[in-house]
Amino acid sequence: MEKEGLKEEKRGRFEPDGEIYEELLKYGKDIMDSPGMQKSKQFVHHGDVSVYEHSLHVAASCLAIARKLKWKVDERALVRGALMHDYFQYDWHEPDRTHRWHGFIHARRALRNAERDFSPNEVERNMIETHMFPLNLRLPRYRESVILTIADKICSVQETTARRG
Repeated sequence: MEKEGLKEEKRGRFEPDGEIYEELLKYGKDIMDSPGMQKSKQFVHHGDVSVYEHSLHVAASCLAIARKLKWKVDERALVRGALMHDYFQYDWHEPDRTHRWHGFIHARRALRNAERDFSPNEVERNMIETHMFPLNLRLPRYRESVILTIADKICSVQETTARRG
C-alpha cells in the first residue's frame, strides 16, 4: 500500500520515501543520530515497532499530512517536534510502578528529556507536551501540534494492528 510520503513494507512497517526521508535528515539528523534516540531503538513501543521507528513514522506522516492539507507550517519544527514526541527513554512495558500511568505522563517526561538534550523551541515544546491530547488536558496551540496529535494516533493504530509475519 502506498501513501504519500510513505511506503509499506511486508511486515506492515512504514519507512519514509526518498524525498520525505531527505526532509527528516535535513531537519532532524542531529536528533536521529543522538545517543538517546539510538537507545530508543531498544524500546518496543507499539506491537513490535520500536520507539525510534515509531518516531520516524510519525515525523514522516506529519510532513505528508501538512502537505496534503496545504497548511503553512514550520517544517523544521514539525519534524523535530515529531521526532522528540516520545523521547521518554524507558521501556514502558517493563513492570515498574513508575510506568503505570505511562499514557498520561510520558509526554512530560519526553519534554524534560528533549529540553535536556536538544533545546526545543516553543512550537516543538508544545508539540511534545500536547501530543497525547485528550489524555493530557493541555490543548495543542499550533498547527504543528494538531498535526502531530493526529499523526501519532494514526501511526499508533497502524503499528498496533499491523499484520505480523
